[in-house]
Parts: sequence; C-alpha cells; structure tokens
Amino acid sequence: MLRAGGFLKLAALIFTFLVAAFLAFQLLDINMDFTLGTMSFKSRQIGSSSKPVRHKCGLSKACPQGHLAFKMTSGAASVVGPKICLEDKLVMSAVKNNVGRGINIGLVNGKTGELIKTDSFDMWAGDVVPFIKFLKEIEDGTVVMMASFDDPATKLNDEARKLISDLGSSAINNLGFRDNWIFVGGKGIKTKSPFEQHIKNNADTNKFDGWPEVLEMEGCIPQRQE
Repeated sequence: MLRAGGFLKLAALIFTFLVAAFLAFQLLDINMDFTLGTMSFKSRQIGSSSKPVRHKCGLSKACPQGHLAFKMTSGAASVVGPKICLEDKLVMSAVKNNVGRGINIGLVNGKTGELIKTDSFDMWAGDVVPFIKFLKEIEDGTVVMMASFDDPATKLNDEARKLISDLGSSAINNLGFRDNWIFVGGKGIKTKSPFEQHIKNNADTNKFDGWPEVLEMEGCIPQRQE
C-alpha cells in the first residue's frame, strides 16, 4: 500500500510538472509572438519612407485657398536672367527666352490667375516711353510682377517711378544703377505691397563684380473676389 501510495504521489508530481511546463511554454510562445510582432511593427515604422510633399513653385508651404502661389528671382549680374513662377507655371525665364536687360514684367488676371502678357524694357540703352505707355495701359485688378536684370534704373524718370509706386512699390524711388529688385504689386492697390525686395549696387558688398547678389522671394497673392 505504501508503495502504491508513493507511486501515485510520484505520478501526481510528474503530471503537475508536465502541466506547469506546458503552460510555461505556452506563455513563452505567446510572449515571443507579441514581442516579434511589436518588433516587426516598429521595423515597418522605421523603414517606411513617405515622399516629401512638394508645393506649387517649390514654396516652403502651401498657399491657402483663394491665393496664388508665386516664386521669383532677380537676374544674376548680366549673365543669368530673372525667373518668375506662378501657380506652378514658369511665367518668365531665360529658358522661355522672354527676359531681357532692364525691367522684366508679367501681368496676371487678379481674379482668375491667368497670365495676360509678359515683356521686358531695357533701362540702360532703351527708351522709357514705351515702358510708361505699357504701365498706363494696365487695367485695374491686374497683378503686376517685376524683376530686374543687369541695370533696371538708368532710364527711369519720375513719371515711370510714380506709376510703379502707384502699383504698391516702396523701393522704386530708391532704385539705382545695377541695383537688384523684385516686386509684386497690383493696379488699384490701396496700400503698399508686402512683396518687394531691393538691394543696392555697392562695390563694398557686391557678391559679383559690379553687381549685388541675386534676390529670391516667394509668397501667396490674394485673388480678387469681386
């Protein structure tokens, strides 16, 4: 009887051990699955690469609804012409072969954002009269984009400067020989435009030999609502 009781106790202990071992391995297996699953999820997170968001004209951030995205640069010395991008479309550039020495200008419908026309006026060896005529014919509500190349100021007179000032420019009266200048204004604007940059031609600070550094500007132009 004692031997039989001892055998039963031994069997019970072995059974208990096997059950405990089984449960332990089951728990270990579940834990391993969970750990590996978590590692796999983290790996997917680290390894995943989202394509960078590109905004119109390469702007640093998107424009709000009802605004026109633009980016522009002035000319570089007398070598590289200015560039104007509007709503992800190249409006003026050397590649398009529609820029020239002096003041480059693009007219845009302030309501629809459609390009009306582009032109350039030589302010070194040209005549300011055609430029004045061009400025006077700009219709109300038109967005006006201007960029300098080489020399934008030698032939400018008071009448031309006043017409540009009326478009919202604050710097036009100080624009001088070989200065760099970029500007976005509008016909019928009631205040001075926030979209303007001007750098003087100065032998002590010029980046190029005889010309200042290139200017670059980007922003969002509010569209006309009426």
